Amino acid sequence: MNKEQAFSVRDLARIGIFTALTAIGAFISIPAGPVPITLQSFFVLLSGLMLGSKKAAFSQITYLLLGLIGFPVFAGFSGGLQHIYKPSFGFILGYIAAAYIAGKFKEEKNIKQYVWAAVISGTIIIYAFGLPYMYYVLNIMLNSNLSVFKILQLGMFAFIPGDVIKAVIIVFLSKKIHLIEGEF
Repeated sequence: MNKEQAFSVRDLARIGIFTALTAIGAFISIPAGPVPITLQSFFVLLSGLMLGSKKAAFSQITYLLLGLIGFPVFAGFSGGLQHIYKPSFGFILGYIAAAYIAGKFKEEKNIKQYVWAAVISGTIIIYAFGLPYMYYVLNIMLNSNLSVFKILQLGMFAFIPGDVIKAVIIVFLSKKIHLIEGEF
């Protein structure tokens, strides 16, 4: 295999670390309606800024697959294929794209100048996947007949203050880690 295509042992270790951190972030969970408050998005976005696009996306694909095959890595110490039918599953799907996009900022831009854009873009992507999926599950599959505004209340508005706090911490940490280690 070409060196550009294969992950090194060090890369695989970093990918594994962020897969595990995302799972740990799920365990720190506060029930809040159909979507619990967790630290998953924190580690998803940090993975992009620390690993780059492909490795960060791979860490989130690994997380998703571990959960779907039954390892209890999702919020509430749960796992299994039944999660596909949960209103929060779309947010988990969004983690892959969010990590990738945040990682693209790391690769393409000066991290010091664009870290805010990376975090904000990643957060928007998570919502862009999660909210329509939540709408589909609640309204089409479960026949709840909730308005778009109600979906936004349940799946986004309540989480914005926490997202802002997480963003500030991610920006601070990513800059400090890059200064200390040069590159993770």
